[in-house]
Amino acid sequence: MIEINKISSSFKDPSGFVFSHEGRIFRQINFSYQENYELLKRSGLYQRLVDIKALVPHQEVVLTDAPAGAYKIIEPAPIPFISYPYEWCFSQLKDAALLTLRIQREALALGLSLKDASSFNVQFLAGRPIFIDTLSFEKYEEGKPWVAYKQFCEHFLAPLALFAYTDYRLGKLSQIDVGGVPLDLAVKLLPFKAKFKPTLFLHIFLHARSQKHFSGSSLSTAKKFNFNKNSFLGLLESLESGIRSLNWRVDRTVWTDYYGQESCVSYANQSLEAKKNLVIKYLDQTDTKKLWDLGANSGLFSRAAASQGIAVISLDNDPTVVEQNYLQVKKAGEKNILPLLIDIINPTPASGWRNQEREALFSRPRPDTVLALALIHHLAISQNLPLVEIAKFFANLSHSLIIEFIPKEDKQVKLLLQNRADIFNDYKIEKFEAEFSKFFEIQEKSSLPDSERFLYLMVKK
Repeated sequence: MIEINKISSSFKDPSGFVFSHEGRIFRQINFSYQENYELLKRSGLYQRLVDIKALVPHQEVVLTDAPAGAYKIIEPAPIPFISYPYEWCFSQLKDAALLTLRIQREALALGLSLKDASSFNVQFLAGRPIFIDTLSFEKYEEGKPWVAYKQFCEHFLAPLALFAYTDYRLGKLSQIDVGGVPLDLAVKLLPFKAKFKPTLFLHIFLHARSQKHFSGSSLSTAKKFNFNKNSFLGLLESLESGIRSLNWRVDRTVWTDYYGQESCVSYANQSLEAKKNLVIKYLDQTDTKKLWDLGANSGLFSRAAASQGIAVISLDNDPTVVEQNYLQVKKAGEKNILPLLIDIINPTPASGWRNQEREALFSRPRPDTVLALALIHHLAISQNLPLVEIAKFFANLSHSLIIEFIPKEDKQVKLLLQNRADIFNDYKIEKFEAEFSKFFEIQEKSSLPDSERFLYLMVKK
C-alpha cells in the first residue's frame, strides 16, 4: 500500500477523505458513496458546476496499491492557499454563501441536494469563491427537509447578520466554534431592529425558537411536516434574497484612505510611484512566485507584485481595507490576489479536533518573499516588539524580504508617539540594520523620495 498523509480536516466524512502523496492532493471515495457519486456524474451536475466555475474540477486517477476501501481516487485541481471563513471580509463570506445557495439550486434541478453546507467547503481561487467538497452531494428525496439548513444558517447567515448589524469582530465567533455561530447566541447578540428584516426573523429568530421547541421532541414528530420541492425552492429563494439584501456599512478608519491622504507627505503621488517602481525592481531581482503582503491596506502594492505574475496573499487586520481590496479584485477580475482579514500580531491559530482540523496561518504554505511596507514602526512601537524579535519573525517566514524602515522623524511615527513616552531608544536605522543583518544579507538599500524612509531588499543567509 502506498504511503499517504491524510488531511486532518476531512477525517469526519464517512464518504471518503483527502490525502497527500508525493506532493499531490487526492481524495478517496469510499464504496459507501458510490451511488451518490455516480448520480453526481450521470446527472450532469458535476459538469454543469465545473462549467460555471462553481465546483473544483477533478480527474479520476489510478494509484498502485491505493488505500483500503477505495471505490475511486480523484485528484482535484489544486487550491494554492487554504483560507478560512473567519479570515474573510464581509463580501467574501456573502459571496461564499450565495455560491452555496446557487449550487443547491442547481443540484435540486438535477435530482440532488447538498447534505452539508459548511462554509469550510468554499475556498477562493483566481479571485472567485469555489466549492471544493465533491462528496457533499446526495440523491434528493421528495418531502425530505434540507438537512443542511441549520448548518447554512449557522455558518453563513448568522455571521453575516452579526457582521452587518452588530460588529465585524463577531465574525471571529466561527473561529471559536467550528460548527459556526449557534442561532440562540446570534439571537442574543443581534439588535432588536434585526427582527424587522424578514429573512433574519424567519431563519434566525424563529429558527432558534423552533430548535428549542423541537429539542425535546421525538424525531417522528419533526418528520410529520411535509417539505416538498416547491417548499425547498421557496426556502432557497428566501435565503438568497435576504442575503443579497444584507449590507455592511463600511466605517471609515485611519487606514481607509491611507494612500489617498494628501496630508501624508510620505504618500504623495510622486513618492508613491517611485516606491512602486522600486518594489517591482526588487522583485525582479528575486525568484518570487508566492508573496505575502503584510499590512497590505487596500492592496496597492499587492497589485504591483501581482502585475509581475506573482501570486499574492494580501493580509491586513482592518476589515474596511480588506473589503475594499476584495471588491477591487471582483471589479477588475484579478486572479493573483487573495485578500484576507488577518492580524499578524495575533495570527490564526490551529483549531478543531486535536488542534489539527484547521491549520494555523504559519503552518500553511509559506511565501518566497514577504513585503513589509509601512509596518516596522507599528510592530516596534505600537506593539513594543524588539527589533531582534521582528527580524527573527521575518527570517522564519520567507527567503526574501522587501521591508521599509520608517524613522522617528517621519510623520507617522510622530503620530504613534504623540501620546506616550518615547522609550524606544533602540528604534533607529543602525540598530535595525544590525539586527536584521544577523539573519539576512542586505542586498539593496534605497532612500524614498520626499521622505526619510528607506526601502531594503534582504535575502536570508
